[in-house]
Amino acid sequence: MFGEPGFDGMKEEGLPDQFGGRRALWDPPEQIFMTTVKMSWHSVYRSSKFRHVYGKAGSREQCYEGIPITHSVHDNHFCAVNPKFLAVVTESAGGGAFLVIPLHKPGRIDPHHPKVCGHQGGVMDIKWSPFMDNIIASSSEDCTVRIWQIPDGGLRRNMTDALMILLGHSRRAGLVEWHPTCSGILLSAGYDCKILIWNLEEGVAVKMIDSHPDVILCMSFNTDGSLLATSCKDKKLRIIDPRSGKVLQEADCKSSRVNRVVFLGNLKRVLTTGVSRWNTRQIALWDQEDLSAPVTEEEMDGLSGVLFPFYDADTHMLYLAGKVSRSPLRRPSRAELCLILPSRPQGDGNIRYYEVSAEKPFLRFLMEFRSPAPQKGLGVMAKRGVDVSECEIFRFYKLVTLKGLVEPISMIVPRRSETYQEDIFPLTAGTDPALSAAEWLSGIDRGPLLISLKEAYKRPNPAGLRASKRDRRTVKGIDLLENISPNTDKEQLLKTVYRQQDEIRKLKDELGGKDERIRQLELELKNLRNT
Repeated sequence: MFGEPGFDGMKEEGLPDQFGGRRALWDPPEQIFMTTVKMSWHSVYRSSKFRHVYGKAGSREQCYEGIPITHSVHDNHFCAVNPKFLAVVTESAGGGAFLVIPLHKPGRIDPHHPKVCGHQGGVMDIKWSPFMDNIIASSSEDCTVRIWQIPDGGLRRNMTDALMILLGHSRRAGLVEWHPTCSGILLSAGYDCKILIWNLEEGVAVKMIDSHPDVILCMSFNTDGSLLATSCKDKKLRIIDPRSGKVLQEADCKSSRVNRVVFLGNLKRVLTTGVSRWNTRQIALWDQEDLSAPVTEEEMDGLSGVLFPFYDADTHMLYLAGKVSRSPLRRPSRAELCLILPSRPQGDGNIRYYEVSAEKPFLRFLMEFRSPAPQKGLGVMAKRGVDVSECEIFRFYKLVTLKGLVEPISMIVPRRSETYQEDIFPLTAGTDPALSAAEWLSGIDRGPLLISLKEAYKRPNPAGLRASKRDRRTVKGIDLLENISPNTDKEQLLKTVYRQQDEIRKLKDELGGKDERIRQLELELKNLRNT
């Protein structure tokens, strides 16, 4: 219609515009200056292998019960686990102790189970060696760090003699940390505000880092062990060269309090958890080469428990787990009782998990595992100890103090394929060290030696699934599918096997007799038809 002769006349009869011309009555006043904006209606879809990851708590048969978990108020994990053993700091009188339980023996723990009880004060931290599954380090309030060697079958009696006793702190030793690629280097941090680097091949301290004016709250190595990140009670985050002790980067977090810090693999990022100026828990992401300001910050919630970060470098997933906000032995005041809601548990039993990337948005929230029972601490299984056939990518061991319980929590990628999932199980760190203590001290850095988890893969057998109660068959009072307790004696187990074999033999004889009787009846029936 705009090509018709009446259109120009219509425009001349309109109102004058600001340029002296005429425009139509229906023209919008801003039409001359208006720019056209093309909007995209395509939604932004991000493909991820881990957006459906879910947490699965272990059944009662997989839990460890009857453990007197420590009531210490220090913000440590109090739990360490590897493919062989589970270690838990316990409540004990007259010194510190911790339990070491073989991982394949869940159930109720004997109250008189042997303990590692060589410390004169309470045990504050324990860590398994990443290269030797029988070696564990512990720090204590008696100012010592001790190295223990656990027998392959577990403890048969109380262990009091340590493999090595490291003396160097003037106040209680609160943290221990193994070097990620060197088997002979161990770090310890004490309440004397010092970090000691120990050469375990010689049993001496080779370096003391004295760069913190207050108590050190957390330590974290990067992937190859060339950098050390620390959080301190003075609200500062530091990146340190551990060999020289020089502070390379420092962030003054005046508006918040940093509690925990962790390196995010090879992304050159550092993540911290703490408390904001509004007394809410928050996380912050930092560039390890520039700590002038955080890359991003996010407030979480208003709970008072510490947030523990766990990073999986293989899947680039970050897990944030809270803990109980106060000791169960402490009786709350009358003012606190008025503020506590009856329906709200005093602690945090949830685990949030994110996917980390090098581009914006750096943290993508995936899901949250919820649990009503607050956790005292968490142990993390090494990647070489997860169940690859069940697509388990991460496993926690949760301490529940009120129940005396250690509960496994598996993070699983839901897949139905019966082949090895190489895309979610890339090469991971193995048990062989990349260099010796002397090489690392001389200035050499190497990444971890990687292995494949394909050898640990076991194809699921559909015929081996456990039968339900309705599908059970009982032969003369004996349940052939009865679950045998792991604590059953060998003689009793052999008797059960022999008894079941006798029943099977009798059934075969009865079946053979019935087959013979059927053949005789068929022959008699055939003879009758012929007559």
